[in-house]
Amino acid sequence: MKTLDKTLPSFEFDGFFGENAVTGSGLLTVPDSDLTSAVNKPDPVTALICGVDEAGRGPLAGPVVCAACIMPRAEGSLIPGINDSKQVSEALREELYGRIIKSAIAYSVAVIDNQTIDEINILEATKRGMEQAILSLKVCPDVILVDAVKGLNVNRPYTALIKGDEKSYAVAAASIIAKVTRDRLMREADTQFPEYGFAQNKGYGTAAHIEAFKEFGKTPLHRETFIRKLNK
Repeated sequence: MKTLDKTLPSFEFDGFFGENAVTGSGLLTVPDSDLTSAVNKPDPVTALICGVDEAGRGPLAGPVVCAACIMPRAEGSLIPGINDSKQVSEALREELYGRIIKSAIAYSVAVIDNQTIDEINILEATKRGMEQAILSLKVCPDVILVDAVKGLNVNRPYTALIKGDEKSYAVAAASIIAKVTRDRLMREADTQFPEYGFAQNKGYGTAAHIEAFKEFGKTPLHRETFIRKLNK
C-alpha cells in the first residue's frame, strides 16, 4: 500500500485545550424532574449543566473531537440558532461557535488522533476524549449530559441522552464546538494533503476521497482500521 509522504500539519491531534468564560448555568430541555433527581437540588435552574458531544466518529481520516460546555441559562442569555450541529449550516456554525465560546461559563475540547483511534478503537477513543474534555473544565458541573455515549469515567452524575444534541441546549452547544474545531483541523490538513479534498469532505468516505485514496494511497492522517476494506 503506497503512502503519500508529506510533512504532517502543524496542529496536534491528541490533546485538549479549553478556556473559561463568564456567567450563568446550563439550559436543559429534558424534564426538570430528571435533572432535580440527578443533582439532588430543589431548584434545577441553579444547576451547572455540562453538555458533551463529539464530531468525527465516522471519517476515514483525521481525529475524533469531543467538547464539553457549560452554558448560561439566565434570562436573555439563550443564543438563538443553537441546535444539533448537523442541522446547522457551516457558516452559521462558525458564527455560533464564536458566540458560544464567548458566553460559556466554561468549555473544553479534546482531540484524539487517528493513531489512538486505531490502537483502542473509535468508541474507546470517543470515551477518552469526552472524559478529557469534562475533566479539564475549569468549572465543575453539577450534572453532565452526554449525547448517547455510556460508560464514561467522570466525577459527577452523568446521563447519556439519545439524540442529546436535539434535546439539550448545552449538548447542542458542545456539538457545535466539536464540529467547528474538527472542521478547522481538517481544512488545515487540506493544505498539507490537497489531493484528498479534506476541506470539503472532512475526512469522510466520499466518492472523491476514495478515488484520491486509490490513486495516491494513504496519508499519516488515515485511520488504518477504517481503510482496511479500501486496501482489498
